[in-house]
Amino acid sequence: MRSPVNWAVLGLMIERPSYGYEILQRFERNYGELLKLSSPSQIYTALDSLVDRGLIEATSEPTPGVASRQPRLHYRATEEGVRRYQEHLVGQAEEDRRRSSLFARELAALAPEAALAVLDRYEQMCLAQATKARPGEGDIEPAAPDASTTLADRLAAEEERLATEAKLPWVDYARRELRAMADRGRQHGPA
Repeated sequence: MRSPVNWAVLGLMIERPSYGYEILQRFERNYGELLKLSSPSQIYTALDSLVDRGLIEATSEPTPGVASRQPRLHYRATEEGVRRYQEHLVGQAEEDRRRSSLFARELAALAPEAALAVLDRYEQMCLAQATKARPGEGDIEPAAPDASTTLADRLAAEEERLATEAKLPWVDYARRELRAMADRGRQHGPA
């Protein structure tokens, strides 16, 4: 399964069984900025796919207080769905590590001056992320969670903050290495 939307929907089902429209609302609240839906029907397509794969199951439940309405389907994750989701998360972590290593290797393929220009832009992106991730600048301890932040929000914010803090020293290291390489190139260049 390659669709990030399907994986996100499966995660929502693991978090809490639900019905279609509620899943759509939770998806938009949790993933709206990260994953864009082509249309709301994409949620129902994901649900059908997850049912077909045996990762979630659907049960019909009548809508309380509404006699004329057809029962709506409630979805919940299966044990196989939970197992596959866990495997997916481990694979995502490995993919993140691979992407970081690939970026470093691709950066090294450039001439030092061009690599420094890319590194400057990368650093600006990191600084912008760090500023966004730290609303309480100067706080020694992260703010205590309030009722409006979810565990997912807190975990994502802390992961982003720590990842960004780790990137900035790497940027300094890469800049020193690239400048040294550029200096050596100027010293040994055509006279």
